Amino acid sequence: MSRVGKKIIEVPKDVKVSVSGSVVEVQGPNGKLTTPIPAGITFKLEDGKLTAERQSDEQTALHGTARALVANAITGVSKGFTQQMDVVGVGYKAELKGKSILFSLGYSHQVEFPLPEGVTAKVEKLPRTITQYQTTITLSAFDYQLLGQTAANMNRLRKPDAYKGKGVRYADRPMKLKPGKTGK
Repeated sequence: MSRVGKKIIEVPKDVKVSVSGSVVEVQGPNGKLTTPIPAGITFKLEDGKLTAERQSDEQTALHGTARALVANAITGVSKGFTQQMDVVGVGYKAELKGKSILFSLGYSHQVEFPLPEGVTAKVEKLPRTITQYQTTITLSAFDYQLLGQTAANMNRLRKPDAYKGKGVRYADRPMKLKPGKTGK
């Protein structure tokens, strides 16, 4: 049995949910999202509560996934999501230029990272205990999948190295650094 799939989704009052066929459409103060529903999974809305049901045990794997995607859409249009990325390394920088971020990451050129539609960014220096810390980029969006993909693409510009941790890294994921060479 899918424990995640059985959970009831509480729908806030300012969010409108419409279930039609194989699509759940969610509209709220932050925007509008549509989530496809796999075959064999149905959603029922009663008294501000949304439940996911499956037709048979063959859809067990997709039951929890479909429920989680719809729950993320409801949370996104009502509250939104944020992800923080740290830029670490001597001489590394990030600055916001319109709808893109300009990175200096130790390459011979600056890297321009265009932000997709629906994602906003804020570059600031926060108190951190990381050595060689430079800035933090706070990404915000109401689409959870788009936010995650944008953060992953930003991380790929300069993956953190294993010895000093220099690069663009997730702020909420701790890094265990490898020890360097010893003298004798």
